[in-house]
Amino acid sequence: MSPDDAPAPSLPLLVVDAANVVGSVPDGWWRDRRAATERLLDSVAPFAHTGVPGMPGPVDITVVVEGRARGAVGRPGIRIVEATGSGDDTIVDVVSENRDRQVAVVTADRELRSRVEALGAETIGPKVIREGA
Repeated sequence: MSPDDAPAPSLPLLVVDAANVVGSVPDGWWRDRRAATERLLDSVAPFAHTGVPGMPGPVDITVVVEGRARGAVGRPGIRIVEATGSGDDTIVDVVSENRDRQVAVVTADRELRSRVEALGAETIGPKVIREGA
């Protein structure tokens, strides 16, 4: 295999726990969870280019949604994963499937943080990506 045939390096992956991040700001999100998630997607989209502290851009972004937030529409550079069961379990699955690359999970959930850190992922609090969190 010549250097020209080598696969391009994978971009770092930022995984967002939508329910946890949306719930980090008491802005009425509980009245319309899907709309709150759509607002989150708009605010997260620029990070696909800029990255976050410790993970300079560009980065791939996966946002895990669950419950009444399902049906949110993706944005360029953002992959939506709809959890069919536990959102936390789905996030752990996404991290497990991407252990060959740098992964950071945005959540304040302590149990989830422990689970993904055990798989080698970094964790970031919601304030990094959400003003007012």
